[in-house]
Amino acid sequence: MKKVICKSYEEMSALAAFTIALQIQSKPDSVIGFATGSTPVGTYKRLIEMEVDFSKVTAFNLDEYYPIKRDNPQSYCYFMKEKLFSHINIPVGNINIPDGECDEPVKECADYDAKLERLGGTDLQILGIGKNGHIAFVEPAENLPLATGLVDLTDDTIKANSRFFDKPGDVPRQAISMGLRGIFNSRHILLLISGQGKAEVAKKLFAGELSTNVPASLLNLHPNVTVITDGSTD
Repeated sequence: MKKVICKSYEEMSALAAFTIALQIQSKPDSVIGFATGSTPVGTYKRLIEMEVDFSKVTAFNLDEYYPIKRDNPQSYCYFMKEKLFSHINIPVGNINIPDGECDEPVKECADYDAKLERLGGTDLQILGIGKNGHIAFVEPAENLPLATGLVDLTDDTIKANSRFFDKPGDVPRQAISMGLRGIFNSRHILLLISGQGKAEVAKKLFAGELSTNVPASLLNLHPNVTVITDGSTD
């Protein structure tokens, strides 16, 4: 695991964007895994400013709330369009996001994994990390999911997400999330960590002790992980 400590969020975002751009430059038809949340917003902004050519890129998002409509401003589909996809030249048919409106979530999850596997996994997977150590919506548990599936969100995650919704009752209790197999099949994982609130979980990650109670700690098993922090966690 390679660790890069930046002096600011802006520097972290610039370095992350450069890493993504370099991947696409070296392989124009790269399969890129994208994450949502506040941490990668600066990275996506920089990518837009750099005018990176996404015309041959295939995008796979980590997760989506369930159930939720695509045009809901809090859906990850809406988020990705607003923060990145509507500002770059990626073909709409190359964008893959779990369908939060589907009637058969089990089939949706199986089809999502099958498509990613046919493409050979992601060349670069962007990740954030939750305060409880979750990656995607792989939450702390005794047994962690390998496949993409419909998962129950923990109380901590629901509470953390409640700030984005008008009422507590509007916060989704479930999500469709990529599992560990999809994440670990990536040839390069780029983990972004920002904010003092992530300092404790960052320490656990870098301690190298593996625990399903801190799903992100399992990234220590992957052969090619780059962690970029904004310096506030150290």
